[in-house]
Amino acid sequence: MGPHNESREGRKGTGMGFALVVALVLAGIAAVLLVSGYVLYQTVVQARQLQEDGHLRNVTQLTFEGDNGEAYFSSDGSRLIFQSDRGGYGCDKIWVMNIDGSKKHMVCPEKGAHTCSYFFPGDEKIIFASTAHVEGEDCPPEPGYTGSSHYVWPLYPYDIFVAEADGSGLTRITDNPGYDAEPVVSSDGTRVVFGSQRDGDFDIYVMNADGSGQRRLTGEVGYDGGPWFSPDGKKIVWRAWHPQTEEERALWRECMENDYILPFPLDIWVMNADGSGKRRLTDNGATNWAPSWHPDGKRIVFASNMDDWREDLGKYGHNFELYIMKDDGTGLVRITHNDVFDSFPMFSPDGRKLVFASNRNPAKPRATDIYIADWVD
Repeated sequence: MGPHNESREGRKGTGMGFALVVALVLAGIAAVLLVSGYVLYQTVVQARQLQEDGHLRNVTQLTFEGDNGEAYFSSDGSRLIFQSDRGGYGCDKIWVMNIDGSKKHMVCPEKGAHTCSYFFPGDEKIIFASTAHVEGEDCPPEPGYTGSSHYVWPLYPYDIFVAEADGSGLTRITDNPGYDAEPVVSSDGTRVVFGSQRDGDFDIYVMNADGSGQRRLTGEVGYDGGPWFSPDGKKIVWRAWHPQTEEERALWRECMENDYILPFPLDIWVMNADGSGKRRLTDNGATNWAPSWHPDGKRIVFASNMDDWREDLGKYGHNFELYIMKDDGTGLVRITHNDVFDSFPMFSPDGRKLVFASNRNPAKPRATDIYIADWVD
């Protein structure tokens, strides 16, 4: 009994030891796989960062609350004006912060939705679009589009306002029952270019800084929006989609009648500031948008989903990256290498920094934040 039992215990002990060894080996393999996975993840991240580091260094997140977008530099490059629903608001308000993210403060009425803000030269005044003039409304209702498969960009009844840099002295400079927004001020402070839903269509207009002298610059049926003056004020870059078929024209009429825009393919265009010399710069079937200028006046930075073609859906996806090209459409270079939304790029006046909006924070996967980076040419 004794020796037999001892033998059994020995085999039992050997089995336990073997199990322990197996467990340790498996744990070791798991640890190696975990470390390998982490190393692989870090390698991918570093590779992406190295790719971005071709032009971007020291990418820094500036906002951490709510949804944020369209951050644009002051003319001295020290501040950013942007829109955000931070603070628990039900729609966007206009905020200003330093370029390090400090001293965030609201500079618009608490009532209404607000968008597309910009500094005047000298930074003593600001301009933005707002629904604050609409009686009885805090945040406008969502549009009545029922197609669940489409993202809808609502065209709220914005008008354009000018105010002091702190938000005081608010003055309304457009009066249109439809959408007036996207104002950008010329470098001499005398003109404002903007997008407007009037005359049964959506077009680019220009006006004097006080709202007088409004003049239409585009006339083709379809969407023409997001205009931006070149640094010398002689050119305007914008995004456009012009329906080509009767089916597309019918869809566009439906959009205008119901005050929304669907995710049409958009191309980047350039024209002279008087509306002449219109030239199409992209023609790739993707959604190319949010264009603005490099301070040298020879290059245009913009966002596009051109590299996110979905074979399974037969269309472009939601991954927008930043690109830069010459103002004749040549020399295209991809700036960001990310797997989520990057858009609304703008260079600082000295060209040394780039600000943009992105969904790249994994802690806020469906929210957009403002980022700033050093630019390397």
